[in-house]
Amino acid sequence: MKSILHIIPTLDRGGAEKQLSLLATRLPRDRFDVHVALLTRAGPLREELQNQRVPVIEINKKWKLDPGAYWRLRREIARLRPALVHTWLFAANSYGRQAAIACRVPRIVAGERCVDQWKAWHELALDRHLARRTDRIVTNSQGVRDFYARHGVPAEKFRVIPNGIDVGSGSSAPDPARSRRDLREFGVPETARLVVAIGRLWPQKRYKDLIWAAHLLQAARGDTHLLILGEGPQRWRLERYTRQLGATDYVHFLGQRDDVQRLLPVCDCLWLGSGYEGQSNAILEGMAHGLPVVATEIPGNRELVVDQETGFLVAVGDRAGFARWTQALLEDRRLADRLGKAGQQRVRTEFSVDRMVQRHTELYEELLT
Repeated sequence: MKSILHIIPTLDRGGAEKQLSLLATRLPRDRFDVHVALLTRAGPLREELQNQRVPVIEINKKWKLDPGAYWRLRREIARLRPALVHTWLFAANSYGRQAAIACRVPRIVAGERCVDQWKAWHELALDRHLARRTDRIVTNSQGVRDFYARHGVPAEKFRVIPNGIDVGSGSSAPDPARSRRDLREFGVPETARLVVAIGRLWPQKRYKDLIWAAHLLQAARGDTHLLILGEGPQRWRLERYTRQLGATDYVHFLGQRDDVQRLLPVCDCLWLGSGYEGQSNAILEGMAHGLPVVATEIPGNRELVVDQETGFLVAVGDRAGFARWTQALLEDRRLADRLGKAGQQRVRTEFSVDRMVQRHTELYEELLT
């Protein structure tokens, strides 16, 4: 049995964190002894690992540059002596790969999960430097691979493994009427048509575009409400923007929710307005529930949403486009059903958790043999 150590900054409810949790708990136990190291702190997804008896180590990194955390991580790697280290996201990719190299770990895999336009020249230079000592870099989309290849990371280092979603989560809500009633506390009428957006409230997601699109849609129809699920540093700014627009009656901030799977089936459409992505778990969750998707035409989204087959793609910042295509879906229920069912089938055949785990298993065995 080969020992594998995954290293990630936290176990918050983010896309990469969710994929790691699904992978670590479902890798074949007769072939791999799986451990997870948290570079910075824990998070709500830790409970899932504990329930599946996956050992979790907390390194407690406190500063952007934290030599003490590096040495603690290095000691844990030396103690575990893993056959393979798999790091996720920039901080873990940096600290984890360097520590694994120092400990002479036989195989090193990194994870790049997004088109990271925020990275400065020195951060990209560090990525290029560490890539020389990395056996493979796992990414979730061709768009991420192409982005890093343009910045000098060899394309042949990459292995594209799309995100996986539990297709069982796409089943109908046990009580849609109850889900509708629960939304009344946010001022959502039970007869409202519902558009949902899921994700961290920060600039990448371009929520102002979606709020404005909801404003346009409300002017055209009068019955459409936008549900925003998630938390983040921009929440107060977005709430202020909503008040300034006079949209508080039909734009609702529901915060971080544990019942997303129960709310999605009562929605009519899912929006994603991001300026850049890796591969959106929110889109996959919406498609798994049979929701048509309106999303920005960017790398990553193009690999999930087939334009006019499972949803619609619009240019980044095209607020009128979000409103126009959503109006078409709300007006034509047969069109919405056709696109939603096609998206659901696409998730089942191409983006299941089992397929994601199988692809990682094949990669690990290929490297370890």
